[in-house]
Order: sequence, then structure tokens, then C-alpha cells
Amino acid sequence: TADCVFPSTACALQAALGIKGCAAFDVQAVCSGFVYGMSVADGLIRTGGYRRALVVGSEIFSRIVDWTDRTTCVLFGDGAGAIVLEASAEPGILSHRMHADGTFGHDTLSLAARIEQGAIHGHPFVRMNGRQVFRLAVESLTDSALEVCAMAGMRPEDVDVWVPHQANVRIIEMIAKKLGFAVDRTVITVDHHGNTSAASVPLALDEAVRSGRIGPGDTVLLQGVGAGMTWGSVLLKW
Repeated sequence: TADCVFPSTACALQAALGIKGCAAFDVQAVCSGFVYGMSVADGLIRTGGYRRALVVGSEIFSRIVDWTDRTTCVLFGDGAGAIVLEASAEPGILSHRMHADGTFGHDTLSLAARIEQGAIHGHPFVRMNGRQVFRLAVESLTDSALEVCAMAGMRPEDVDVWVPHQANVRIIEMIAKKLGFAVDRTVITVDHHGNTSAASVPLALDEAVRSGRIGPGDTVLLQGVGAGMTWGSVLLKW
């Protein structure tokens, strides 16, 4: 939910923070955006060309939902969260993987409006096929969790804290059941934050750290899934 088509939100934020001499760009993956951003930042740092990265997930969904459509408007929230990544000898990010399947694009979850000749064409609000989103989210995040755990030589039971995208409680509970994640290992904030899209994972992560649920040495699994369809996971040592 950028403020404008261009320049990018990242460039606007760079100017507001007074940061000089660095790259700044947006990653458009909606609810998967923060996980995608962490994956990209980790890859750039590992090349040795960058020392540090600021990854921000920010959304204002209140301006793109149809307030007469109770199937969508009551689900979403506004928010922002950020994390700083830097090169370190500590374990840090253990594994990550991003995925996408564009064949589910407009039929599952989309905002299809476009600007052409100075006019807005198409439906200007979020549209969602709830049942389709539920099925795809459960399948993709379950498989993705197994994938990144295997990449790090781990199993789901080795994960201390799971921070999933906060789409809805039913999706989270179903994935937790499939992976064997107990309630005390699962961070849930959707009940008071709503679905804040790209901001949901950093907001939930921050809350878990501040409350003491995540501490030094914990193995943490971050996951996002969103329109596109896009999905991904980051497994890290805190």
C-alpha cells in the first residue's frame, strides 16, 4: 500500500531518516513482503558488498478495503515494523526460501485497479476468495516450514518459537496442528492487530521479544503468505 506509484516508499523513508550513501528499494509481495525482504537483505549481506540492512514492513490497508464488504474490511489493519540485519559471526539466519505461483493471482486475493490515461480502471478495493486463501496458506506454509528446517538440518520440533503471518487464527491453528507446534510455541497477535499484511510478522516478532517469549539462543521460524500467490520462510537463531 505505497503512498504513490513512484518514487518508492523506501526512497521516501530514506529521505525522512536522513540516510545517505545506501541503496533503497521496495519489495512488493504484500503479506509475504517482510519475509521476502529479509531473504533479499540476507543474500545481499552475504555477498560481502553490504554491511547492514534495514528491512521495513508497512501497510495502510484501511484505505484499500471496501467498508461495505464485511468479508474483508473487518480482517485487515494498519501497521509497520522493522528489523536491522548485519554481518556477524553469530549463527543468525540459518535458512530461508521464497516462493510464488502467479496462476492464483487475481482469482484468490487481489486489488486489480490500474491507472490509465489519468483514470482508475477496475475494482479499486481488495477482493478475496477466503476458502481458496485458507487452503493455499495452510498447504504452502506447512511445506515451506518443512523445507527451511530441512535446509538447516533441523525438524519442526527443533523450532522454539513460530511467528507466522497473522492472516487469521484458523489458518494458524491448522498449520500448527500439521507441524506439531504447541500453543506456547506459537505467536498470535491477529486478535488485537488484525491482518496488517507485510507488517504482521515484524509486529508479532517485536511483541514476542518484548514479552520475553523469544530470548537469546532461541530458534525462530518466521513465515509469510500473501497475494500473488507468494509465500516464504526464514529460520533464524535469535
